[in-house]
Amino acid sequence: MGCWLVTGCSTGIGREIARAALESGNNVVVTARRIESVQDLADEFGNRALAIALDVTDKDLIADAVAAADATFGGVDVLVNNAGNGYLSAVEEGEDAKVRLLFDTNYFGVVDTIKAVLPSMRERGAGHIINISSMTGLVANPPNAYYSSTKFALEALTEALAQEVKPLGIKVTAIEPGAFRTDWAKRSMWESSTPIGDYDDSVGSRKTLIKDFADHLPGDPRKVAEAVLMVTKLEDPPLRLLLGRDVLKAVRDKLAAFSASIDEWEAVTKNVNFPS
Repeated sequence: MGCWLVTGCSTGIGREIARAALESGNNVVVTARRIESVQDLADEFGNRALAIALDVTDKDLIADAVAAADATFGGVDVLVNNAGNGYLSAVEEGEDAKVRLLFDTNYFGVVDTIKAVLPSMRERGAGHIINISSMTGLVANPPNAYYSSTKFALEALTEALAQEVKPLGIKVTAIEPGAFRTDWAKRSMWESSTPIGDYDDSVGSRKTLIKDFADHLPGDPRKVAEAVLMVTKLEDPPLRLLLGRDVLKAVRDKLAAFSASIDEWEAVTKNVNFPS
């Protein structure tokens, strides 16, 4: 069995992934900003679980976590980038400091963690990087414009990285959950403190809907963990894996609308080139 490093394990999907990997016999570096929130996993699974305090916006803490994985378990075989926050806001309502911190956590934190594990993976010619993206990384709607932007960026990173490292024996997969019953819409959710009344009926109503239904969402986080575990066992894993009927419908609807728009405007699209 290999060594996993999972970020954001205090609750929800990250915690379920860490638990599933441990129950399957893997060694896991279990991380969260507050180490006490994951210490119970280390207590339960003994020397196969290493609890580490990790804030992915801190490069030194990332380096420490990877060094601990190397020293304790011989290196990271599977990296799961799960840590992140949500942010409910109309574009105009967005607060610069919060938006930049959102990108530091959801995107640049992933970049820095990937860069920390790649040297060892390249040396061994093996490894699997799992990026927990989102339905909103494929389909953007209010009030998730900024959150979606971080996940759209993560999708691009994943797609290009997969091509870069495949010749080196390293696999890369983006997991795209729909609406799952986690703390994403509660403890892990930020919200603009400068709402604008003109958006109350559109963006504001959707903010309320997301918060009201946080405890009633259809997705089971444990099943995400089981899907991630399955993907890591595949010789040829998918680049993207949609999880949930809602994301499946949303993406198919978007592709159909996009395809129709391409066909409708095809003549204009082609007309901008010099004559051949």
